[in-house]
Amino acid sequence: MIIKNANIVNENTIYKGNLIIKDGIIIKIIKGSLSPGFIDDNIIDAKNIFLFPGIIDDHVHFREPGLTNKADIYSESRAAIAGGITSFMEMPNTIPQTTSLELLEKKFSIAKTNSFANYSFYLGATNNNIDEIKNVDPTKLCGIKLFMGSSTGNMSVNDASSLEKIFKESKILIAVHCEDDNMIQQNTLHFKNKFGENIPIKYHTEIRSSEACYKSSSYAVSLANKFNSRLHILHISTAKELELLETKPSKNKRITAEVTIHHLWFDNNDYSKYGNKIKWNPSLKTPTDKTALLKGLLSNKIDVIGTDHAPHLFSEKDKPYLKSPSGGPMVQHSLSAMLELYNKGLIKLEKIVEKMCHTPADIFQISNRGYIREGYYADLVLVDLNSKNTVNKDNILYKCKWSPFENYTFNSKITHTFINGELAYNNGKFNKKVRGKRLVFDR
Repeated sequence: MIIKNANIVNENTIYKGNLIIKDGIIIKIIKGSLSPGFIDDNIIDAKNIFLFPGIIDDHVHFREPGLTNKADIYSESRAAIAGGITSFMEMPNTIPQTTSLELLEKKFSIAKTNSFANYSFYLGATNNNIDEIKNVDPTKLCGIKLFMGSSTGNMSVNDASSLEKIFKESKILIAVHCEDDNMIQQNTLHFKNKFGENIPIKYHTEIRSSEACYKSSSYAVSLANKFNSRLHILHISTAKELELLETKPSKNKRITAEVTIHHLWFDNNDYSKYGNKIKWNPSLKTPTDKTALLKGLLSNKIDVIGTDHAPHLFSEKDKPYLKSPSGGPMVQHSLSAMLELYNKGLIKLEKIVEKMCHTPADIFQISNRGYIREGYYADLVLVDLNSKNTVNKDNILYKCKWSPFENYTFNSKITHTFINGELAYNNGKFNKKVRGKRLVFDR
């Protein structure tokens, strides 16, 4: 396959060029124009559109096994490739929770059969599964997921000695959800005393407060520094947490951080319009926090843009605040949302590619992905920056069939997505034969 005349966005440059792909690998990059005599039966002309490396999402919840009424690996990976995501890393809070290597391999088996995109899975940490964590093969797994805050079942690790063992013994990256559960419970009780069971959604920001986030994040950083652990703080949501982070090159850091699309796009003023649709944990914070997060991303304090894609049925989200689950679908529209910030002059295309493609590959040490380079897998996305695209129920691909972006018109469109050199998505049509590969890590 040949992709010609593309505006290639890669490694902090944009240039006109052409790719030659064979057996799933980029074998040649030719800058400028192809010679007139260059003929091939399988050419895609990318004139006037932009070619990105495939997006790598370090943080998704695809709900399989056990919660497949909301989502599954097939449905959500299909939505992901329509949004330009070619690789994902999925979280362990399924049913059963993925807290053993045996259960983890069952997930890999499902993905091998059903996933359109490339995949890896986190092993969930608990207060008592340190032996499983010790036995991880660093080349075969993206990381350990640690909930240092409110979560379901036994996945909230709140025992100090267990936390120290995890940070000491883990041979790979520890991805952490940081919120202090005691503070959250106290805040919840305060608002229950004030409003009873009918707490307005706008107080979610005060219940899941900035203080609760910072207390937990700073504790995680102290443990990482004590044991020289490889820490990755998920969904940073406050300006204050940026004080914990460095600005040096991401690949040289021991402590990195992710910001999500929704924390860059929404803030607590939006609850009045969207209600529980934008109820996430950690909560949306103030407009000042949102601005600080974007600045932190541009200054390299924040390393990665993820989604925390976490679909629930709309009937669940539509319940009163205390009964409405946190989380929402995002993978189909994450790149489109970032390109909208580009259209507003808030971020450059090169920076979007750095934070959604290059840096995830670097900090997770993913083998031969995340860049447009000869010898790398041809995970690629073509984007038309001048094609409007309105989100509606007819084109939402999530199994839950709703989106916080519903009725929003984006000014760009993902036209093609390639998975390991195969054209998996083409202007709304899917190649149902395409399946992703298990990610491999150079550790």
